[in-house]
Amino acid sequence: MSRTVDFILELDKLKSVTRKNRSKGSDRYENSAEHSWHIAMMAYSLQPYATTVLDMHRVVGMLLVHDVGEIDTGDTIVYATEGWEERKAAELEAVRRIFGMVQEPQRSFFLALWLEFEEAVTPEARFAHAADRAIPALLNLANEGQSWRENGISYQRVIGRIGPPIEAGCPALWEYLRGRLAEENEKGWFGEDR
Repeated sequence: MSRTVDFILELDKLKSVTRKNRSKGSDRYENSAEHSWHIAMMAYSLQPYATTVLDMHRVVGMLLVHDVGEIDTGDTIVYATEGWEERKAAELEAVRRIFGMVQEPQRSFFLALWLEFEEAVTPEARFAHAADRAIPALLNLANEGQSWRENGISYQRVIGRIGPPIEAGCPALWEYLRGRLAEENEKGWFGEDR
C-alpha cells in the first residue's frame, strides 16, 4: 500500500506542470493534470462519433497516463518543431521511473498504455490522440487564439500538426475543427511562425 500511496502522491506533481493554454475565459494557464482530465471527458463525449467500436477503458487509461512524463520533463507545446525525439526519449525515461514506483501488474499496465498512446497504431490510441490534439485547439478557439498568438503559431502550422491525427482518430471532429479554424483564421487569431 505504501508504494501505491507514494505513486499517487508523485502523480500530484502533474498539477504543477503549466501548459501554454489558458483555461476558457481565464487568465490562468491550465496544468497537465487538468488537461488529462479534460481530454478523458472529451473522449467519453466523442464516443458516438467513433468510426469503430472502441475499448473506452483503454482510451481513457491512455489519456490519464499520456502526460505523466511531464512531471520530470515539463510540457512542450504540441507545435514545437525541434528536439521532438529527444523530448520523447526523456519522457520515456520519466514514465519508467514513475511507473516503477508501483508493483506489477500495474507497472506494466501503465507503461503499456503509455507506449500504445505514443505509437498511435490502434484505433483506441488514434482516438485518444484526436482528443489530445483537439483540446488545445478548442481552448484557443474559445480564447481568441491566445496560445497561437502568444507563441507565434501560424494557421498552416496548426492545420499541419493537428489535422492528420485528429482526422485519423475522429474524422467528424476534424470536419468540425477544420471549418472553425478556417473561420478564425479570417479574424487573425493565429500568430506568425517563429
